Amino acid sequence: MSDEQGRVTAGGEDPTAAGITPFVEISRADWSALAESTELHLTEAELTKIRGLGDELDLAEVEQVYLPLSQLLNLYVTNSATMHRASSAFLGERAKRTPFIIGIAGSVAVGKSTVSRLLRELLSRWPGTPKVELITTDGFLYPNAELERRGIMARKGFPESYDRLALLKFVADIKSGVERVAAPVYSHLSYDIVPGAEAVVSAPDVLIVEGLNVLQSPSGGQAVTLSDYFDFKIYVDADTDNISDWFINRFRKLRESAFTNPVSYFHRYAEMPLEQAEARAHEIWNTINLPNLEANILPTQSRANLVLRKGKSHKVDSVLLRKI
Repeated sequence: MSDEQGRVTAGGEDPTAAGITPFVEISRADWSALAESTELHLTEAELTKIRGLGDELDLAEVEQVYLPLSQLLNLYVTNSATMHRASSAFLGERAKRTPFIIGIAGSVAVGKSTVSRLLRELLSRWPGTPKVELITTDGFLYPNAELERRGIMARKGFPESYDRLALLKFVADIKSGVERVAAPVYSHLSYDIVPGAEAVVSAPDVLIVEGLNVLQSPSGGQAVTLSDYFDFKIYVDADTDNISDWFINRFRKLRESAFTNPVSYFHRYAEMPLEQAEARAHEIWNTINLPNLEANILPTQSRANLVLRKGKSHKVDSVLLRKI
């Protein structure tokens, strides 16, 4: 369960009401002041390529929220490498560079893809992390034919719609230092896996793994889960009603752009009357995305190291940082 701000609750009661929380909440103004003075090397043209459809991200938000976050992550990467070398020396082993892995989770339409692309750009500009790769878990969805065979096409995006073993092996290989690891490729145009296509990750300094369910805890007798391989976990949070509005707004914009392509899986929504199309968008949200958010995504917020809490304007209002 969750309260109106999307906070995780337990047993039907809000532990934050009793002052029980693993996080310290930092206002946007205070968070912005934490960063050292750093010249921002990001242009409006670059930001336009990063910004997701319907997202209101601007250069001020980058400077006040995401530049400090990239600086914090850079510190974690540096300290992790130092600790790894010290541990290897203690065990009498030869230290081998291990990629730093960041997991980014959140609902459909909350803006986690934009956050992931932006952090990739910013982290690649910090010393020590010139090679930053980004992988989305969409590529590990089962192909539509397999989802149909299993009778779970309507549950696309739910945990069971992913090849979780393949995804786990992919991240484990990256963390183990395998030089070249390939992932399947997903097309949002065809709404399916692209046959034979691969996205290759080759020995990155940092790997960002973005997806709906990447912070889930072990279940069904699992001994290990995906997030066990993450060095830092981020959850992008917002009030559920706001996310619903953003989803519908994004649907409208897609209906006027990507959906107009005859090849698009959703082309039919561009051809049907607007009122009918929007009714279908509300149905998709209420029967698929909202249940998945409430049952599988929102409960993982408490597993994050850092939560970006967005307000109605799609801007980050505050940052929740796990207490150390």
